[in-house]
Amino acid sequence: MNNKLLMDNLRCIPDFPVKGVNFRDVTTLFKSGECLQEMIDELYEIYKDKGITKVVGIESRGFVMASALAVRLGAGVILCRKPGKLPSETIQESYEKEYGTDTIEIHKDAITTDDVVLLHDDLLATGGTMKAACNLVKKFNPKKVYINFIIELVNEGFEGRNIFDDDIEVSTLIQV
Repeated sequence: MNNKLLMDNLRCIPDFPVKGVNFRDVTTLFKSGECLQEMIDELYEIYKDKGITKVVGIESRGFVMASALAVRLGAGVILCRKPGKLPSETIQESYEKEYGTDTIEIHKDAITTDDVVLLHDDLLATGGTMKAACNLVKKFNPKKVYINFIIELVNEGFEGRNIFDDDIEVSTLIQV
């Protein structure tokens, strides 16, 4: 869904973090009360009847909308973080990035087999981080898993959506 309000407020920073990359900065959407409300309303409409019990926010921009949406859905919030940031026992998932390996983790008691889980992050490009987060969540054997992003890069040659299993419903609010 391409929402004019969101597109008009999305900042693009050319050549960041490296030359040739057009960085999509969601912080301009977060600082606008109107945009924030629009995103929460749209996400709520997508997920209100899915039985979501936990919303997993991916570090760090994913925390913003995951928290707000969880409140609206009456669900809990789970933080998916880099190693060493969570205070209790965790389980981990490592994944390859263009410049090496990275790891994410979730508290070991965060999700149960009775949960319906929505994973949320700000942007879908290659999908590597979210695929790792999805694999991590699947270790808990929840009833169902959904994935959402604010932005999906489709016009820059990325096909991140295609790396997720067919049983995972992936949605985005805007595509650029």
